[in-house]
Amino acid sequence: MKIGLDTTPLLGQRTGIGRYVQQLLSSLRTLSPGDQVLATAFTARGAGGLAGAVPPGVSVRARPVPARLLRAAWQRSEVPPVELLTGNVDVFHGTNFVLPPARKAAGVLTIHDLAYVLHPGTVSADSARLREIVPRGVRRAGVVCVPSRSVAAEVGDLYRLPPERVQVTPLGVDPSWASAEPLAPEQLRELRLDRPYLLFVGSLEPRKNLGLLVEAFGAASAADPDGPLLALAGPAGWGPEVQVPAHAADRVVRLGYLDETQLQSVVAGARALVFPSVYEGFGLPPLEAFATGVPVVATDIPTTRETVGGEPGLARLVPPGDADALAAALIAGWADPDEPDRRQRRRAVAAAYTWQRTAALTRAAYERAIG
Repeated sequence: MKIGLDTTPLLGQRTGIGRYVQQLLSSLRTLSPGDQVLATAFTARGAGGLAGAVPPGVSVRARPVPARLLRAAWQRSEVPPVELLTGNVDVFHGTNFVLPPARKAAGVLTIHDLAYVLHPGTVSADSARLREIVPRGVRRAGVVCVPSRSVAAEVGDLYRLPPERVQVTPLGVDPSWASAEPLAPEQLRELRLDRPYLLFVGSLEPRKNLGLLVEAFGAASAADPDGPLLALAGPAGWGPEVQVPAHAADRVVRLGYLDETQLQSVVAGARALVFPSVYEGFGLPPLEAFATGVPVVATDIPTTRETVGGEPGLARLVPPGDADALAAALIAGWADPDEPDRRQRRRAVAAAYTWQRTAALTRAAYERAIG
């Protein structure tokens, strides 16, 4: 099988979707060595770096065409076909909400979430345009991939897709997370983490609900002045600046973007990972925290229930929007001793999510789309 994929998310700072694309490429190569996997990018900016961003054994073919021109054309028409970028392929996978038209290639589209429809006030202007772009991709796709059962139900209802056209492809956790070790004391001091800390991981944007987290942390800090720090790790994102209460200002540490190796160690050393999102399509950070054995405090939304909410006592789930409940969970998260048995059970939950399974389910979607 000759497989083309949109690998634009590999360019620039590697976010969750970029890691998904990277791991999918690697796992497809090992899953079916006889397949030819070809990477392209829907952009002119940085496209020259694509060859250095893909795993060994993945071919690269990309034309430097501005992304805004391609999106504008594909939003209004069925030209240019994707084969002009990739050459002939059996199937083309739009990995990031956008599936171009094709002359002959079967189409598979990944929809990571429906925030642009269900929570439009929390997304950027660029993401809001997905309301117009995604439906065209859905019509072009033989199969639509989604990361969770909850998103499968949402996508099926919104776009009126029969179950056979929707494939759930849960994300995976790289095995390196299970062996991650906390940073040494001198490394922690360099990051200004000079005492125990809670950790948020994600882009700084409204959907992540950082305003509620900081409000809850401020209340928890007032109740326990000797409690831990709150560390925020992730790219700048967008949206209004989060206002930290004055009494807690010296206890909130902004780490910025961390590469995966450093992030693993920062997660492994956290007292708990906090995941206060209003909505998520999957929610990889809680599973990665589980892989290190670290507890999770998260909002009780469908995706967190689906991934880390199955076993009582492993994660604390609180009602969305409830700052008091979140503050109480934060205090419990740093006050309650964590038992070795619970840490091992968290690791076992995360171990069930592999990128090999993601690739196998995705390749099954390719075969169905071709068929």
